[in-house]
Amino acid sequence: QVQLVESGGGLVQAGGSLSLSCAASGRNFRYYAMGWFRRTPGKEREFVAAISGSGGRTSYIDSVKGRFTISRDNAKNTVTLQMNSLKPEDTAEYFCAARWTGAVITGTLSATWTDYTYWGQGTQVTVSS
Repeated sequence: QVQLVESGGGLVQAGGSLSLSCAASGRNFRYYAMGWFRRTPGKEREFVAAISGSGGRTSYIDSVKGRFTISRDNAKNTVTLQMNSLKPEDTAEYFCAARWTGAVITGTLSATWTDYTYWGQGTQVTVSS
């Protein structure tokens, strides 16, 4: 069982930066691949980024490559999404999610939200133009 709590959302002007943090409780955090997803009203959750248990592998949706960075600290059970050069189209509710892989180094980085078992409550990011 994993509980996830996001923080760090807010209002920012286009071109600005925000850092989202996800704190996880529970055991064996390093055996979970972690992901960030986002959702806007009327749309399904969209994959943003994922990271392997060790942090050595990452995956991003094309629209955020070069602007967003996902990282994790297994000693602190946290995952961070650093978002730079924000655009109005990044406005959404952002969710942290955990997927058990049973592996620290290997394990698939899934972009499918239904592959993730545990979810945070979400944090709102609003980018003004």
